[in-house]
Amino acid sequence: MATRSATLNVMIRAADRAARKLKRDFGEVESLQVSRKGPADFVSAADLGAEKILREELHKGRPDYGFLMEESGHHASPTGDSRRWIVDPLDGTTNFLHGLPHFAISIALEERGDILAGVVYDPVKEELFYAEKGQGAFHNDRRMRVSGRERLPECLFATGAPFMGVGDRDVWLAEANAVMAQSAGIRRWGAAALDLAYVAAGRYEGFWERGLSPWDTAAGILLVTESGGYVSQIDGKTFRLDSPSILAGNDMGHRELRKLLKRPADGPNNPSLGR
Repeated sequence: MATRSATLNVMIRAADRAARKLKRDFGEVESLQVSRKGPADFVSAADLGAEKILREELHKGRPDYGFLMEESGHHASPTGDSRRWIVDPLDGTTNFLHGLPHFAISIALEERGDILAGVVYDPVKEELFYAEKGQGAFHNDRRMRVSGRERLPECLFATGAPFMGVGDRDVWLAEANAVMAQSAGIRRWGAAALDLAYVAAGRYEGFWERGLSPWDTAAGILLVTESGGYVSQIDGKTFRLDSPSILAGNDMGHRELRKLLKRPADGPNNPSLGR
């Protein structure tokens, strides 16, 4: 069993408390599918409620740190500390809205662009992914490594896709076609934090997407790199939290996926795909 630092214990305790509320709310959202009003307002309340719990728990554990949160934005450190929590209380909101059991809580600790620790927790499947810089990455306390597959026809890749009014469908379709023609297939499950966690766990050989926000990727990129994988932008440039695209994978998956995406990526500019 992995030995967790005090910081990771603060993060995991916060995720666990928020997850209990999300699981209760998820049980309710399915019954709201048939109501006239619909579940949108309820899901928004669930999102905000989980974020409030996370902020309270993380602040209690580390009162000097600042926050960057999906719903409530930036909160500066009360003491000027350079460290901050980057939090997505519900990654995969659309899945949650439709009663699909694939969503996660994502928490990262960042200092001046450097991710020091990351936690991604799937409360429905009770899967906990976590990492600390220089200490490896773990799945339910077992060490994770990226996939060892080295043949492209055996590789499975994950991505995000455009939806109504958002993203460049033509470019994405060209990218998807290029990848599908050479690989075992692609998956689009609608939760980037879990996509990255699955790359780290060896379930995917690679993942790409455009237009994500820092809270979508901050924890996941550390999971991938601490599992022996690689993270960059789609064009191979260094990935930063404000980068317009992300490409992650094992050694071969990252390299070959970049090649497959190069020609479509040289096409028109791509607006944010969002989540």
